[in-house]
Parts: sequence; structure tokens; C-alpha cells
Amino acid sequence: MKLERTSQPAEKIDFANFPPERPRCLTCCQATEARTIMPREIVGFLVRQHDLAWSLASCHLEGLGTDECLWRPSARGLHVTQLDDGKWRGEWPKHEGYDLGPPSIAWLAWHIGYWWSTVIDRSFGNASSDQSDVVCPNTADGIRSWLASLHDKWKECLAGVNDNDLRSSERTRWPFEDRPFGDVVAWVNVELTKNASELGYAKFLYATRTVA
Repeated sequence: MKLERTSQPAEKIDFANFPPERPRCLTCCQATEARTIMPREIVGFLVRQHDLAWSLASCHLEGLGTDECLWRPSARGLHVTQLDDGKWRGEWPKHEGYDLGPPSIAWLAWHIGYWWSTVIDRSFGNASSDQSDVVCPNTADGIRSWLASLHDKWKECLAGVNDNDLRSSERTRWPFEDRPFGDVVAWVNVELTKNASELGYAKFLYATRTVA
């Protein structure tokens, strides 16, 4: 018995679109996209901590008067000198012993501006600033505006940082070296909290001073 061969028409191949596109696996695509997005969870923790420290500083800066800034809690303590243009420059301590005396609010304001502007310049700028370059406005209103501008600039810088940047030491140039940049960001939070507390304590002393 002879079997007859039956032939089916060959399927035409569109060589212009070969090989055909594989169907997208939604789960796999989402996982791939997630890996390409730089994580910012740790950055978020540090930024929220910073916002808390800044709110404390802002509380003490609010209502601050120029007379309060220039008042000295003790006969001995760090203060500012007035330059020819009227601006203030903070004295540089020779040591950090307690017998140095309590600083004035003016010095604390200059000090906050000094370390904040320096860490911004070292981490995100051209590292050209020097301690002698940092001067402070000579009014309480000027101080509030100056420190607020540094806060805004710092937040702007951190907006471009991710968790991998925090683990890297590429931006770590001051006040540390060869340490993760996250240590610098955490240090800013601690230093701001410390100085804000000193501002508040000095305001308590000023409010209860004995007026001759």
C-alpha cells in the first residue's frame, strides 16, 4: 500500500523581525528595574535625623537678638572680633579644655557656619575654603539667613547622594579621611545638635542674667 505524502504550506518567517520578541515577564522586569534604582533608605534615615537637629537649632535661633549674640556668659570664653567690613570672625581655640570658658552666641553661630560651609566645600566643592575665609554676619537676622542658606545647600547636596555613596569614602575629605561618607553626614547631625543645645543653654543664661 502506497502512502501519499501530504504537504502543508511552509510558515513564512519575517526576517525583518527575527527572532520574535519574547513575552515580557513582569516580575523579572520589575526586579531588574529595582536593581537599577539606587537605594536611598539610609540617606532617608540621616536626612530625617538632620531635619530634627535643624528644627532644634531653628527653635533657638528664632527671636534671637543681636544683643544676645554679643553678650558674654563669662569674663573668659570664645568670642568674635569685628572686621573692617563689620562682619564677625570667631576666635580660634588653642585647646578644648573646660577652663576655656563658655562661648558667646555670636561665636557659636560663627562656629556652625564655619564647619558647615567647610564640609560642603570639601565634600561637594573644590576644597578651596580656609578657616580664615569664614566670616559671620554681624546681626541676628543675618545669622539666621546665613545658617538657613547653609542648611538648604546641605539638603540640596544630599538630594544627589544614595546609599552606595554613603558607603564610599570618595567624598570624605573633612573632618575625616578614609572613612565612609555616611560618617560625615552623621557627624553633621551630631555637631548641629550639640551646637543647637549650646545655643539654647546660652539663651537661658542670657534670660536670667543679672542686669546692673
